[in-house]
Amino acid sequence: MLSKALLRLGGGAARRPWWVIAAWLVAATLAVLAAVAFGGRTADSMTAPGLDSRRAAELIERAGTGQDGMTAQVVVTPRDSAATFFDHDGARTALTRLQAEVERLPHVLGTSDPAGALAARGDTAVRGGLVSADGRIAVVRVQYPDQSRLSAEDLDALVELGDRLRAELPLRIEMGGSLFYAFSDPDGGVSELIGLLAAAAILFLAFGSLVAAALPIGMAVFGLTIGVATMTVLAGVTDVPTFAPVLGSMVGLGVGIDYALFVLARHREYLARGLDPQAAAGRAVATAGRPVVFAGGTVVVSILGLAVAHVPFMTVGGLAVSIVVLTMVLASVTLLPAFLGAAGPRLARVGRIGRALRTGKPVRPARRRDRGAGTAPAAGWRRWVGHVGRHPLPYALGAAALLLTATLPVLGLRVGLPDDGSLPHSRTERRAYDLVAEGFGPGSNGPLVIAADPAGDPGVLDRLVGGLAADPGIASVAPTHIDPATGIATLLVFPTTGPQDKATTDTLDRLRTDVLPAAVGHGPARAHVGGAAASLSDVGRRTSQRLPVLVAAVLAMSFLLLMLVFRSILVPLKAVLLNLLSIGAAYGIMVAVFQWGWAGALIGLEATVPIVSFIPMFLFAILFGLSMDYEVFLLSRVREEYLRTGDNGTAIVEGVSGTARIITSAALIMVAVFLSFAVAEDPSTKMFGLGLATAIFIDATVVRMVLVPATMTLLGRANWWLPKWLDRILPHGTVGTDDTDAEPTGEAPRPRPVDR
Repeated sequence: MLSKALLRLGGGAARRPWWVIAAWLVAATLAVLAAVAFGGRTADSMTAPGLDSRRAAELIERAGTGQDGMTAQVVVTPRDSAATFFDHDGARTALTRLQAEVERLPHVLGTSDPAGALAARGDTAVRGGLVSADGRIAVVRVQYPDQSRLSAEDLDALVELGDRLRAELPLRIEMGGSLFYAFSDPDGGVSELIGLLAAAAILFLAFGSLVAAALPIGMAVFGLTIGVATMTVLAGVTDVPTFAPVLGSMVGLGVGIDYALFVLARHREYLARGLDPQAAAGRAVATAGRPVVFAGGTVVVSILGLAVAHVPFMTVGGLAVSIVVLTMVLASVTLLPAFLGAAGPRLARVGRIGRALRTGKPVRPARRRDRGAGTAPAAGWRRWVGHVGRHPLPYALGAAALLLTATLPVLGLRVGLPDDGSLPHSRTERRAYDLVAEGFGPGSNGPLVIAADPAGDPGVLDRLVGGLAADPGIASVAPTHIDPATGIATLLVFPTTGPQDKATTDTLDRLRTDVLPAAVGHGPARAHVGGAAASLSDVGRRTSQRLPVLVAAVLAMSFLLLMLVFRSILVPLKAVLLNLLSIGAAYGIMVAVFQWGWAGALIGLEATVPIVSFIPMFLFAILFGLSMDYEVFLLSRVREEYLRTGDNGTAIVEGVSGTARIITSAALIMVAVFLSFAVAEDPSTKMFGLGLATAIFIDATVVRMVLVPATMTLLGRANWWLPKWLDRILPHGTVGTDDTDAEPTGEAPRPRPVDR
């Protein structure tokens, strides 16, 4: 029985706290050492088998041109506003020196040479996209090998060179490219600190004790250290996407502190009943630990469901985040009770209970309404839930209408790739992006790479270049590069529109359906469209196609688990529908903020951007798992009260108000942690942070405190209806049943018979 196992686990940890804490210290140390010795760097492989962009990448890799590696671009313009590279010898000389020094950097395979093209006279430099038509802006494109052969030192070397040359040359120098995206410092460090401080403040307000506030934070830091270190080791074996550590930190901090909060609240409740700290810790893990294990397992299974997308980087990213969540669950049932045992009576509520525990004198157990060490149902929550219960239909309709209205913007959701144009102006990548767009057009910031294998057909390349140049969505086509060994050709194609624009996606579709097939014909030749913009578009399509499969799988799993736990048909059905409403509203708010620009300035968003293609699927998996946490904790208490009293109305009032304070505190912590990431510079991190924070806020307020009591009141005794034939075949088990009336053996109370 799970409760007995958790009772032994939690009680043992509380009785031998320093041994358990030492074991976690050793585990954390070993994890960090393993990460240093065997860990790898995160790497983005934004593609998947079977996609056209993947076939293009395979051709480029076979040709060995190096165009499948990392890139950077150095964008320059004379400081003298009257000078151009056409007529200013000093600017040309400076450009020549800059290109030569960049080419000498470690691991640079080659660079474009705008100065050499200018020396060739004519319009070579302009036609090649190296110098703008007015001569004011020049681009040095830098080719690096693939990411596995590079490190942050390569980015540092390029940045340091730029800093030195800015002081020596009469040029304004800006830089960007995939090298910056891969190796720039992540936003996570500061965001994690802000989230921890906010969580500490909320915990102190919830418990009124520095010790009580410190324990969940300490547990979360331990778990996060081991989880992220393990993720780093995983990166040494396979490609872990760059967003995984940030997302893992975000989710890990949120669920870790939340789980610790629920166990700690139950521990203080048992202290208030007169149990000694070790017994209270064991009982707390035996009761609150069960929904923690169930909820954590639900989060993990939901996230691992990302494998249905058949996109490797999403599967690995989900696995990495799941490792952090599992670590937090394990810490909640082992490390936290050790902390609780070590803290002793200091966690008891100040007053009669605290003095009794400190002096060793016996204490009369508190009456039921006084139990909870600050977690008992507050009169305000009772009044509110009772008020909703007396007017269930208006509240249910009003709350549902509110969430449906918030969901409406989802109809305009557009997935894409936020580029450097969405970064703050303080970043050199943004300034480089703006210079390139000004000098060469917006499409120059997101070129498409055409990879073609003529397969012995000499006319393919001419037809291909002609078709590309004639397409209305293509601004220019760079000279064709042909690998002499394989005959594979690569062409750099610049659209007329920016990487984020829907028109660019339309151009991509047109090239694949019309231009390339017309050029290739029915022979053995083949051509494919690759590049970052094409890869993200392809991944976005695949995730959009697979999202319904993930949704159906997660909903079915959640329904079955809740039906098994709560012995009901309508309760789990209501739960999955309400969770869908809160997630849909979060999606709608994301569209309004990021695509429409509503209140974007509040989170530092300087330009509207499309939703990153893989984020909706990731958010659904994570949010559905997280929202199930609150569902389990709340319904467990409602179910307990219903089994105790047999009265649906009383069960709703007692259950919802009895968990309201803890759920509200837990939600505030999660919202604070997630919002701390929403102010990061990277738009993808902002989307994760705002989407998670919005959904959790809606789930803990509109859903849990309005829709749940209203709908459960309307359903009445039908909430707990389960066909007898189904009841007989389902295995019996409970999650989170409160054993407040049981002896300290871990046994749950015997429920009163209730007619179904």
